[in-house]
Amino acid sequence: MSIRALVYCDADPDSADAATVWTQSVTRALAAAGCSTMLLLRSRPATERLTASLAGEAGIVVRHPQEGRHRVDPGPHGLTPEQAVDLITRLDAERRFHLVVLRGRRTAAVAAHAEALAGRLWTCVDDSPRSLAGITSGVVAELTDIALASRFLLCSGEELRCFLESNVPAACGRTVLLPPALAAPRGTAADRPDVPLRIGYAGALTASRNVVEMTELPAALAARGIPAELHVVGDTVRGSSPEWVRRATRALQDTPNVVWHGGRSREEALGLLADCHVALSWHRSDLDAALLPALTALEPGSLGIPAVVNRTPLNEGLFGRDYPLYAEPALQGAVAALERASLPEVRREAAARCADAAAAFTRERLVGRLRTLLRKALPDAPRGTNPNLPLKVAVVGTDLGGLAGLVEHLKTLPGVELRLDEWEGPHTHDQYLSRELAAWADVVLCEWCGPHALFYARHKRSGQRLLVRLHRFELATEWPRRLDIEKVDAVVCVSRHYAERAREHASWPADRMVVVPEGIDTAQLARPKLEGAQYTLGLLGAIPSRKRLDRALDLLAELRDRDPRYTLAVKTRQPWDYWWVWNRPEERAHYERAYRRIQRSGRLAEAVVFDPYGPDVAAWLRRVGFVLSTSDDESFHRAVAEGAASGSVPVLWDWPGADTVYSSRWIHRDVAAMADAVHEAVTGGRFDELRVRAQQEVAEHYALPRVLEQWTRLIVADERPEPRGDLPDRD
Repeated sequence: MSIRALVYCDADPDSADAATVWTQSVTRALAAAGCSTMLLLRSRPATERLTASLAGEAGIVVRHPQEGRHRVDPGPHGLTPEQAVDLITRLDAERRFHLVVLRGRRTAAVAAHAEALAGRLWTCVDDSPRSLAGITSGVVAELTDIALASRFLLCSGEELRCFLESNVPAACGRTVLLPPALAAPRGTAADRPDVPLRIGYAGALTASRNVVEMTELPAALAARGIPAELHVVGDTVRGSSPEWVRRATRALQDTPNVVWHGGRSREEALGLLADCHVALSWHRSDLDAALLPALTALEPGSLGIPAVVNRTPLNEGLFGRDYPLYAEPALQGAVAALERASLPEVRREAAARCADAAAAFTRERLVGRLRTLLRKALPDAPRGTNPNLPLKVAVVGTDLGGLAGLVEHLKTLPGVELRLDEWEGPHTHDQYLSRELAAWADVVLCEWCGPHALFYARHKRSGQRLLVRLHRFELATEWPRRLDIEKVDAVVCVSRHYAERAREHASWPADRMVVVPEGIDTAQLARPKLEGAQYTLGLLGAIPSRKRLDRALDLLAELRDRDPRYTLAVKTRQPWDYWWVWNRPEERAHYERAYRRIQRSGRLAEAVVFDPYGPDVAAWLRRVGFVLSTSDDESFHRAVAEGAASGSVPVLWDWPGADTVYSSRWIHRDVAAMADAVHEAVTGGRFDELRVRAQQEVAEHYALPRVLEQWTRLIVADERPEPRGDLPDRD
């Protein structure tokens, strides 16, 4: 299949800012990934310096609004968001793009309401607010609309991704990292003299980037006996104050030993930068909380030169705490860093750090990321299906959240037509819709073994297949025993232990039982851990009492006797949020005892944090080093697999069947053994080794693509998954 993509950025096509660079690199990478790609510009470019190289590449068409059959006359600032979406929609009606990549929140907000584009938008949200002050209710509503209309939300950095997910629940599970590609690595000029010190800057010419202050650097360095030149690449000086713009322009034009090269193509700008000894990525202190890495900090590393940067949490994550060219925001801070950069041995060390950081932003990595996303969004038709005569599949249940990944996958599969029957309650549903789907579907999948499964079993047609997924909850009811198992082709359970329990409970034949585990989106969860994560225990869900919050507190108390740095993070709803829990005296007593213990214990009061329930699990897990399963009983305990996929070390109580789901190396017989395992991993230097091992095990057995393939074979061709090999034993 030839994949057609359209890319649009709500930015000046003559600008060399981060938005334009991102758009150009994604356009190139889509073409390299095999897409026929159209780059639509916001306006007719005044020059070709930023678009000429794209127009000459295979698989790329660059067009502006005033050419072609669908011409638009934009205003002085280019297409408005409404004009842009209207033009994209008309182009799509003519060519039917498989994906539409948008950058620009204002345009994306309009596109989110264009039904013709729904589900095919890949929206870059890098221009979203980056502070809590900017996350107003209106912004959250707008970003929610964008998220729900988009197949993917694209982010250039992990910090911004986690910030969005923590504030916009609809973004969770849709947000993926897609940073720009940097220039191909190259060495510096071999014949470049060491004197004068050549300082380069290629970026936005704004007050926040210390444009006026950087022009003072050559004179300040000369006063310290260091001859220096500043080379600046950038087109237009931008600022809110006309007086500041005039001042900055004069400083760039008239300051001795400052060379302003003006606007250049990206290739020319990088060539000028590569001829320098050191680059500047030095900004005002109000940018220290930035959530995205700056191109001015990353690009020098791909050119073989170092950069002077502010000491920020983001930069410390990129270059390390002991990077030699950190600068304070004040002028003398940059002067001191550049004085260190005048020493060749310091430059070599710093350049090596910058090259290591830049290695994560290559074109090859960007192309690889896009190919993965394309496979996910546009899968091939399953074997045995005919797109011209699709298999009709109905998914039924009172709560389909557990099958959200499968439902999304089935929607995208060529050769499969999907319809849903979501019951409001066990006995409340649209009977006309249910009867219609029972007569329509080739395959019915019931999530939960409840009254809806009994209904579809009664109305099953000859030749129709009925699949029922059973959970722990139903084994406390009579529904499994009332189900006519002769009408059911397969009962799906998430573990061997619960398949056996269900079979015994309902006296079902063994050949009807199928094990398909929970699918874990390992790509979403695998994120860098925050500093100090090895001292944080995480409990994801503490309701009802069988989750044993009291046992997690016992473990924490044991560990804090050994090291007071251990803490417990509990992400959960509260017991009073569930009427069926809070109305039971024994349940209420369990939580009253646990909360009273936390309040009154000096060891626990400052060491337990309750975080609100929500879908931002991937962001929350970044600070969790050990994920707990202290329950008396579980069928699979998805939280453990999610924690392991994030790089947390699993610590499990030995609940029945735990060893059929997880390796015995993570399972412990009592609280003392759990505490020993945690503390020995930390003090013995094995934390990183163990968390990598846990990640690998989850990826091998429970990665979402693998599990979706099992489901697809079962639904489409009635192919039962092969029994999984034994999990590795403890060391």
